[in-house]
Amino acid sequence: MAASAEHVTAMIRSHSMGDDEGFFAVALQAAAKEARQGHTRLANDIKKAVDASRSALPSGSVVHLAQPRGDVADLVVASQPQVGLRDLVLSADLLASLRRVLDEQRQRMRLLDHGFVPAHRLLLEGPPGTGKTMTAAVLAHELSLPLFTVRLDGLLSKYMGETAGKLRLVFDEAAKRRGVYLFDEFDALGGDRSGNDVGEARRILNSFLVFLEQASPESIIVAATNHRPILDKALFRRFDLVLTYRLPEGRQVREVIRGRLGTMVTGLRWDKVDTAAQGLSHADLVEAAETAAKGALMRDYTRVTVEDLLAALGERWAASA
Repeated sequence: MAASAEHVTAMIRSHSMGDDEGFFAVALQAAAKEARQGHTRLANDIKKAVDASRSALPSGSVVHLAQPRGDVADLVVASQPQVGLRDLVLSADLLASLRRVLDEQRQRMRLLDHGFVPAHRLLLEGPPGTGKTMTAAVLAHELSLPLFTVRLDGLLSKYMGETAGKLRLVFDEAAKRRGVYLFDEFDALGGDRSGNDVGEARRILNSFLVFLEQASPESIIVAATNHRPILDKALFRRFDLVLTYRLPEGRQVREVIRGRLGTMVTGLRWDKVDTAAQGLSHADLVEAAETAAKGALMRDYTRVTVEDLLAALGERWAASA
């Protein structure tokens, strides 16, 4: 028996987007299915074909970025992120949840073959600058998928009745074109309906809930918000996972700064830095690290001092006050 229709469809989509790794991954999943059904010769032939095709690819070849077309081109911005899981500094429980999502997505055809749907609807909530947007980029990079950032300014049309139709366009695109679709600052769509019993705001949210409930597992839908308390409670049960992000502390503070500065912080005494960094976001810490590094380099130093970091952290506190 040849590969299932789902495998063939997924392979055609990967090929049309120039996603070689995605194409090979689905082919290997088809081979695994054939092996489980006792078709070992066919399974081995598929594996050999994948290995031969991979070896024939030019060194350093990359996935071509799938550009949106037509009406949806005004609603999403496509990118190909280059940040991986090792660049993300998060708590152990958040990292475990993200690894689970990645594992399920990498084995999605196997799960679908057995009647299970991989996690593909994620709500990320927490303070600004704690890694929510970066998480969407990491998911895209780790899965060799494009990241499509939904332009809420284009989606929230000033013309009555257009927004639901535009939402449908985005979800239809997600069903056709595999990728990570990010609704950043999602609270603009998902605000509590209690004060909007009539009107466009209610229709927008109701439409989103329907589309999210019916969302194809072909793509990953990521909604990110800084304001969980104002979100309508009906939203939460529509997501497969709700991940809560917090400000970094202790070990995470040091990992963020070390990750940006590398050997420029070798031998640094951290106790004062730990205290000064409490309450700042990941983004603030990166900004402070960069400011400290530039100051040191302009003085012809190759290492950042505690004083450099304390001064830079102080600037971030003043900027956020």
